Amino acid sequence: MYSETEDLVRDLAENAEGVCRAYLPAGRREGSYWIVGDLQNNPGRSLFVRLTGPASGPGAAGKFTDGATGEHGDLLDIIRARTGITRFPDLLAEARAHLGRPQPVAPDRQEPRKAKAPGGTPAAARLFAASNPITGTLAETYLRSRGITQFGANGALRFHPKCWHREEGQTRSIPRPAIIAAVTDGAGAVQGVHRTWLAPDGQGKAAVNPQRRAMGHLLCNAVRLTPHDDILVVGEGIETMLSLSEAIPGLPVWAALSSGHLGAVLLPEGLKRLYVAIDRDPAGQRAAEKLSARASEVGVRVRVLEPRLGDFNDDLRANGKDALRQHLAGQIGPEDRHRLPS
Repeated sequence: MYSETEDLVRDLAENAEGVCRAYLPAGRREGSYWIVGDLQNNPGRSLFVRLTGPASGPGAAGKFTDGATGEHGDLLDIIRARTGITRFPDLLAEARAHLGRPQPVAPDRQEPRKAKAPGGTPAAARLFAASNPITGTLAETYLRSRGITQFGANGALRFHPKCWHREEGQTRSIPRPAIIAAVTDGAGAVQGVHRTWLAPDGQGKAAVNPQRRAMGHLLCNAVRLTPHDDILVVGEGIETMLSLSEAIPGLPVWAALSSGHLGAVLLPEGLKRLYVAIDRDPAGQRAAEKLSARASEVGVRVRVLEPRLGDFNDDLRANGKDALRQHLAGQIGPEDRHRLPS
């Protein structure tokens, strides 16, 4: 008998390294294992995830063990620990999103039920509303330090001078300055926020762990940095997508925030062309392939934009916006080259 849960676990195991890179990025691959400190993504060598092996039984791919605590489990357990998701249906939805699978649709014969706001959404909306425009703040200082002067035309980025932060493994929270990014749905409603904590002078991220954290409902949604039209550029990081706007201000850009969520972004109606801006790593490339396949299935033409270095912000800082614009001009379709600055 078919079990979607078992099928998802198998699919996750076949993509074990990508799951580890997305949810345990502090670790690294060593031979057939992903090695990291613990389930809280601390650096170290206690927890190891098997990346290769049979689909089930002894030595199966996707199984992990923490030598210090004795904890063990599979990749669904890792996703649960890293996201804080407690409801099993939501956990399966997160796994589908990472794999780029479509979410199930309720049969038409069922009476539609009023949607419930996902956990954390009201708090996310309140935090965004309590934040300030970024002009003249440490958020502007930080973005300019990364070569970015275009902050998005949708007002999706704001600044909070005292956003609570709690170190991994600690119970005490400390207020720190942070960039607050609104994660919105197709109707423009705030469904979550992404926080990036900043150094006291704004010249980089805060020396804390984690430096970034999201709350609310990210699945299928995005940080809509600029309004879209019949084309759209979607990628992972906020700084990455703002770097594209820096080089070509006429490009509509969204940030999905992670490779796991990139493959699940809901594309707007009326979209004709999609550009997927990838990071130069295996997880980002696989997510781009899944989003590209979904777009192609509904008749949207897709092109992939590739950076020279790790991501487009790396390119911007290393080579400047003119060189980045020239690099992108060779990848953009002829029908969109009028968007290039003259």
